[in-house]
Amino acid sequence: MLTRWLSIPICSFALPACMGGSSAKLTAPLGCLVSRQKHTLPDLPYDYGALEPHINAEIMQLHHSKHHATYVNNLNVAEEKYKEALAKGDVTAQVSLQPALKFNGGGHINHTIFWTNLSPNGGGEPKGELMEAIKRDFGSFASFKEKLTAVSVGVQGSGWGWLGYNKEQGRLQIAACANQDPLQGTTGLIPLLGIDVWEHAYYLQYKNVRPDYLKAIWNVINWENVSSRYATCKK
Repeated sequence: MLTRWLSIPICSFALPACMGGSSAKLTAPLGCLVSRQKHTLPDLPYDYGALEPHINAEIMQLHHSKHHATYVNNLNVAEEKYKEALAKGDVTAQVSLQPALKFNGGGHINHTIFWTNLSPNGGGEPKGELMEAIKRDFGSFASFKEKLTAVSVGVQGSGWGWLGYNKEQGRLQIAACANQDPLQGTTGLIPLLGIDVWEHAYYLQYKNVRPDYLKAIWNVINWENVSSRYATCKK
């Protein structure tokens, strides 16, 4: 699970609201890293084969137990090095570690959201307030689905397609993020639904045909989870 989120350059931790935490940051002296808990890999809320035939078990096992686990391990290593750099007052080392913190921290945040955005009982369309917001901001569910699919297909190389909530404007927005850049940390949008378009998320089943993967993933989107995130971030 995601225990704490490091915000650079000050020593400040927060769980994004999208992950069930408070949106407020808990600020502490620079020495606070000394007592931090290590990040751990969250359990999946379903079996590796539960999303078949849309996403096969081999992909899910490798994606979760290898790729996500690597982000968690590397994030812990980077934070340990950052703690040492803080203790030494080595600003150069602190700056040099920021890309690793962003990449691996983003990978951990993104995947922790992604697993809960999927469900073997997913698919179909959202209901209630989320559906009304989608119609308000995109015209229709079909239009929203088409736009998020197009943005996700169009990601160059590796990255993510996102449905996010703009709290200042009170509206939904679609965005793409490169690599493992976290949506909220790089755009300010609160993540509601993320679609991983790194090849490790689909290549073993869909080869290099990303559009086929994106067509399939809509069958396992957990709209209850997305709706819950939307209700939380509106508070």
